[in-house]
Amino acid sequence: MIRNPRFWIAIGSLALVLGIAFSDFVRASPGPLATVHARVSELNGVGSCAECHGGLFGSMTESCLACHDDIGQHIATGRGLHGAIDKNLANGCARCHSDHHGNNFAMVNRQSFAAAGVPDPEKFDHGMIGFDMAGRHLELACVDCHTLAKAPVLPEGGKRYLGLNQDCASCHEDPHDGQMTPNCVQCHSQTSWDALDSEGHEEFLPLVGGHAELSCRECHAADGARALEKIGHGPPRPPRDCASCHESPHATAFVQGVAKLEKKTEGASCATCHLADHESFREKEIEVTDAQHAASGFALELPHHEVTCAECHQPELPTFEERYPGRPSDDCASCHQDVHEGQFKALSCVTCHARTHFEPHLFTVARHEETNLPLTGRHVETNCNDCHKPRETDGPRAFRGVDDTCASCHRDAHRDAFAKFDEELRETEHGSCAACHGTTSFRDLVTPFDHAKFTSFPLDGAHAQETCEACHKRGPEPDRNGRTFGFVEDNFGRHEGCQTCHADPHRGEFDTKEHPREVKGKTGCARCHTTTSFRDFPEGFDHAKWTGFRLDGAHRQASCSSCHTPMREADARGRSWGRAAGNRCADCHDDPHAGQFQRRRGKVNCEKCHDSATSWGAIRFRHNLDSRFRLDESHRKLDCSACHKPERIGKQTVIRYRPLGRKCADCHSTRKNPLRRRAK
Repeated sequence: MIRNPRFWIAIGSLALVLGIAFSDFVRASPGPLATVHARVSELNGVGSCAECHGGLFGSMTESCLACHDDIGQHIATGRGLHGAIDKNLANGCARCHSDHHGNNFAMVNRQSFAAAGVPDPEKFDHGMIGFDMAGRHLELACVDCHTLAKAPVLPEGGKRYLGLNQDCASCHEDPHDGQMTPNCVQCHSQTSWDALDSEGHEEFLPLVGGHAELSCRECHAADGARALEKIGHGPPRPPRDCASCHESPHATAFVQGVAKLEKKTEGASCATCHLADHESFREKEIEVTDAQHAASGFALELPHHEVTCAECHQPELPTFEERYPGRPSDDCASCHQDVHEGQFKALSCVTCHARTHFEPHLFTVARHEETNLPLTGRHVETNCNDCHKPRETDGPRAFRGVDDTCASCHRDAHRDAFAKFDEELRETEHGSCAACHGTTSFRDLVTPFDHAKFTSFPLDGAHAQETCEACHKRGPEPDRNGRTFGFVEDNFGRHEGCQTCHADPHRGEFDTKEHPREVKGKTGCARCHTTTSFRDFPEGFDHAKWTGFRLDGAHRQASCSSCHTPMREADARGRSWGRAAGNRCADCHDDPHAGQFQRRRGKVNCEKCHDSATSWGAIRFRHNLDSRFRLDESHRKLDCSACHKPERIGKQTVIRYRPLGRKCADCHSTRKNPLRRRAK
């Protein structure tokens, strides 16, 4: 035993100091514990701090994990939230879960999650803890699975977030009563129980397209050989092909042909066109190759090589048989509308059309000889549509029963001028036009045109030498009837005799009432002229009758050209002889009297003195009657020249006849009167 008083004083002092320190420590505690810790007696008594804070030889983390051993396992194995965050943070419990804040303080709060890297607990990414939550799970609130997530105080032994696992059966009842060997996630997704996603099923049949919406029982009936309950039990069964479940509507030959092309069984050949991701057998994406289509007996060759399926197989029809009736390749009418509307019902389309195209057709000119109208001449060049027109608006073109007469296609270019001969020409094949015209050209006349018969105008004389164009002027372009020949009426007016075409060179002088209207049954120009020549006068020309100027004496001996001067070129009216100067002497003969006998208006009546048609010298002049100077016995004996002497009048020397004086003194004087005798 130590008897040194200093030792005991030291021990006492130490005890006193420790007591004072403990007393101060109790009095300096940060605050009351949270409810979950306060209800644990070991943590709530005097001197219990070391239970959580670790005392002199332990740490707070060790104390926490001593009670929360499941957290310690998560940190050690890397599971859960504590296993996912940084280990330094995970081992610093107080950094996320502080205490001594009173009874109502929640030690797991938003700050706790924020410190762990989760700003919003409501949006916690379960992927951090290895649970890829999706689908319907994302619609759940935290408390739907973690029922104590928002509990103010956890019940004793309760867990706020721990205690759950990812096994579906931990939350959902097992409708299969444990008979299914596969895990739930092998068949079901988080979106819906009905949305099956059978893991590994794609090895046999991907559950996509039309199979995605099927329930398992539709293929795996409970009482069937492939029931769900039998999967995984017993020896493996061979996979089923399409034909195991689906009845094929296709013809056997087509199925066999496709199977041979694809080197598959007939039952598996369906998948060549109907892919697993299709939602129906009528999927738009179905593609049939030319070789596969040929297996149906209808090769997709010209012209069907670019036709879409819908053009032949109408998708709106309700049944497969209606959509795909099966057609022979030459049965055009089964797909194509009969544009002829039954005119060739007894014939196949390929009788006239090629298998590869409807146009151009194969109905040749030689084939047309089988009809009532063989194609010759210009008809060979004619487009079929020019003759075969629709009988009605929007109707089919007529091929059977077409009128084969010329008038059915060609307008009457003659303005019905020959209609009165229809009865006579009706017996002609293809109508009355064919009586004159051939098929090469309308100018190609099969018989000479009888102009006299059909127009009542005989072509004789000079008319016979003229070309048709002389009267029927050709136009620069064909008219609406295709006619280039003009009508006489259009060029010359209504036919009213010669003057219709020929200008009257006489200017109507012979058409007055003083002239005969008819001569031997002939009228107009024909009274004098013939069609051979205008100079041909078969009845002669009575000059006095037609002109009022009788040709006698010297005039009878004169040629026509003496009065009617020939012209170098015919005038606009066709006249080649000039008009006579007039019917008076002065119109043709010079006046030798230099105007001495001109009367008013310049007229001279030569006939008063010169009435002989034979000679100008034969004068009939009665001095006592025709002049104002009577010849007495003395003057009567005188020669004319005794009184009428040559005299210069203007530029002309003529015999002076008038005016002369009538008084004696005008001619006689005592000096020079030749009649007065000299006195002896």
